[in-house]
Amino acid sequence: MTRDEIFALFDRREAAWEARDAHALTADHATDGVVVSPTGGVLEGVVEIERIYRVWFKACPDLVFATEDLLVDDNRVCLLCRITGGHAGEFFGMPPTGRRIEVAGAFIYRLENGKIVHERRILDFTGLLVQVGVLRAKPAG
Repeated sequence: MTRDEIFALFDRREAAWEARDAHALTADHATDGVVVSPTGGVLEGVVEIERIYRVWFKACPDLVFATEDLLVDDNRVCLLCRITGGHAGEFFGMPPTGRRIEVAGAFIYRLENGKIVHERRILDFTGLLVQVGVLRAKPAG
């Protein structure tokens, strides 16, 4: 893929995030693609990858995925992002809390033949658990 094609792919993905379109996001992954995520574990294949997008959209129906930076090096891409939304639905066994979440993340991709073949999601998952009340932050002192 050319650099321009890669930027076009991620522009389409940003529009799909905005539309909360799990199917469109999944369509960018190779059929046997892999996603490694702190929220979903190791997801292999488009069926599991689409399932995890749907989990996020159900848990946070107003989810906003904001790209902060996109770094491209040949077929490797690093996307720095901020994810925000209201916790309004069940999320990996956590009942809805109604609390707002804000999570910083870095998603690292490897592309082949115009598709995402591998994605590693690095999220402030501990911060997310504190925000929804599963964990308590230790007081400073």
